[in-house]
Amino acid sequence: MRTTFDFSPLSRSSVGFDHLFDLLDSASRMAPADNWPPYDIMRVGENQYRIAMSVAGFTPDEISITHEQQLLTVSGEKAGEDNAEFLYRGIAARNFERRFQLADYVMVTGANLANGLLTIDLVREIPEQMKPRRIDIQQADALPASDTQKHIEGGKHAA
Repeated sequence: MRTTFDFSPLSRSSVGFDHLFDLLDSASRMAPADNWPPYDIMRVGENQYRIAMSVAGFTPDEISITHEQQLLTVSGEKAGEDNAEFLYRGIAARNFERRFQLADYVMVTGANLANGLLTIDLVREIPEQMKPRRIDIQQADALPASDTQKHIEGGKHAA
């Protein structure tokens, strides 16, 4: 059973959230994802994240990491067929593709493969013009006194 949400009431009273509504709508329509390879997403600092993915049996040449605008794609493709005769095969050696939706200003800073664990480091770098900034208030000089002040006098009434 799938529940769908109608975001149209929110769209009527908000401006600039179209991307968020589209993201939520597409996430609700996604087919159940394959759970392989397993991965963790960690927060390692205020604006730093790390994805750790178990890719046992893959070499760096068999793994591809692509960062497009707000989308990180990690795919693996085994180079050749292993002709060994397996009595039991518990280590999956199948091709995979895993996609991660990234927030605005999240950039990939590096990737490392060690001991069958692929780690991808990410950082959110908000541009200076987007960061909150303090506006200094200047103290204005007192208004200069004018020698030629205009006075409004009431009209004289005839008696």
